Amino acid sequence: MNTPSTRTLLVALGLAFAALSTAHADRGRGMPRDMPKAYMAECAACHTAYTPGLLPARSWQRIMAGLDRHYGTDASLDDATVKQLSAWLQANAGTYKRVVEEPPEDRLTRSAWFERKHREVPSPVWKHASVKSAANCAACHPGADRGDFDDDSLRLPAGVSLGRRWFWKD
Repeated sequence: MNTPSTRTLLVALGLAFAALSTAHADRGRGMPRDMPKAYMAECAACHTAYTPGLLPARSWQRIMAGLDRHYGTDASLDDATVKQLSAWLQANAGTYKRVVEEPPEDRLTRSAWFERKHREVPSPVWKHASVKSAANCAACHPGADRGDFDDDSLRLPAGVSLGRRWFWKD
């Protein structure tokens, strides 16, 4: 029963399984396709449009409840927009292992996984004029608005190079 068509079928099934496994393993990390226009218009107007899967539901709940004091800024929205965005963020919040833990102050940049992934980035990098802060994901991750943080697509700002570890150059 080891015919070419059987092998072809087995290979096709294996590839399909691999694709499904990858999609499941990555679930919640990419930007959901049903993103409300208000999310880009309101949230991405001031910072990276963070993928909802990067924070747990309770963090999003607190963030949306405190927009009048959103990390030192009044980011208040009308009730209908808050309701729409809150529902979308809750439905797409992170549930996988690395985001189950609520980070201090609900800051993505203070989460254990963020700190682990960026542990070798020296503090001057975050203060560089083209970076400004650790919250500016798009400074190094051009696909951040799509939830693409793959190291292979990393683009370092001028003055920063990646060798065995991060080095700062003036």
